Amino acid sequence: MADDNVNKTEKNGSNEEIKEQAEYTLSMETDFLREKIKQKPVNKKKLLRRTIITASMAVVFGIVACLTFLILEPVINNWLYPEEEAEEVQFLEETVTQEEEMSPEDMLTEEMIEDDTEPVELEDAQIEELLAQVTFGLDEYQSVYEELAKLAKDVERSLVTVTGVTSDVDWFNNPYENEAEASGVIVADNGRAMLILVSMNNIKGADRILVTFCNNTRAEADLVQKDASTGLAVLSVSLSRIDKRTSDTITIASLGSSSAGNLAGTPVIALGSPTGTSGSVSYGIVTSAGNVIDQVDSAYKLISTDIYGSLNATGVLINLKGKVIGIIDNSYNSKDRENLISAYGISELKNTITKMSNNQARAYLGIHGTDVPQKANLESGMPLGAYVKEIEMDSPAMVAGIQSGDVITGIGDIEITNYNGLLNALYNTAPDDVITIILSRQGIDGFQEMRVEVTLGEM
Repeated sequence: MADDNVNKTEKNGSNEEIKEQAEYTLSMETDFLREKIKQKPVNKKKLLRRTIITASMAVVFGIVACLTFLILEPVINNWLYPEEEAEEVQFLEETVTQEEEMSPEDMLTEEMIEDDTEPVELEDAQIEELLAQVTFGLDEYQSVYEELAKLAKDVERSLVTVTGVTSDVDWFNNPYENEAEASGVIVADNGRAMLILVSMNNIKGADRILVTFCNNTRAEADLVQKDASTGLAVLSVSLSRIDKRTSDTITIASLGSSSAGNLAGTPVIALGSPTGTSGSVSYGIVTSAGNVIDQVDSAYKLISTDIYGSLNATGVLINLKGKVIGIIDNSYNSKDRENLISAYGISELKNTITKMSNNQARAYLGIHGTDVPQKANLESGMPLGAYVKEIEMDSPAMVAGIQSGDVITGIGDIEITNYNGLLNALYNTAPDDVITIILSRQGIDGFQEMRVEVTLGEM
């Protein structure tokens, strides 16, 4: 019995110890669970600084990547898709045929000389009888114009419509596009692009330039070079932008001659937009071709016709052989004939077109000149050469001391006998070339020879 009480007492003691340990453990666990975890305070300045640095690095990386792409893209593209090298454009030397040089009277005389038969003298009655047998009715009249229309249609394959697109916004800030048109002519193929000659006076300040070919297909064009004196420009349309159907349809214009002595009185056709409407055609004759447009370092001939057209007419004049003899420009018409079609003579333009087509800079001397009249040469002893009428302000000619009234007789070893000779010599020079000009200046004792060195500028 005593043993049982002892055991109970020990058992109760053990239970109390276990209970105390449990309470202790529970108390410890409760205290641990009650602990609060505090977050580390955020340094806003440091976070902002890191954000700015990250954004800046992203912008720098983007700029570097963009520049790298712009620099390497053409190189990689040319390596993967090599393009043909552009060929230098050259126009054939002008050779005026005997038929173009001779007047109808000369041709008749020539035919009579070549004919071995004896000339037959006819009585007036016989002449009237022969003339009566020659008929020219409406059918013959119509056939003549059908032939002219056929010729015009064939040449139109080398003509294009150039559209200048300008973007703008209206009063309500809505974007819109303006379009202005001019007629151009395909003058060359340099192996990489079709080159187009066009007057840019109607499409100044265009943001984009589009070219519409004769089959109504369109392609984007790039400006190669523009001549400030004439307002003419050469555009290029990459051959990759021209589909095969179009390339098989279009042709390159044949450039003729405007320097023939008997150009006045010859029939011509105005193509492009002589009436202000694209694709219009007009017929007429050349009324004069002896006037020279006074421009710096040039001697462009003005061809006048009896064709009534628009003040803003553009396009070309062709002869009855289908050759281009003039580029239409009515800017130099007098007030009493402002609506009659006029054109730059193609012969005098060829050097300028060649420079523009090859994107070559033109040398600038800065003079207005003309030929020395034969009468002045004989009566006053004025030497033959290029007579200086006027000097451009601050031009290389003025800086070198050349004056109005001087006669330029040579450039280096090249003898100059007329104004065209001077222009041809300048054509073979480049900007920044230093040339020696030989000139004659009138003094008390007559004309005295001088030599001046001129550093040419850029036109």
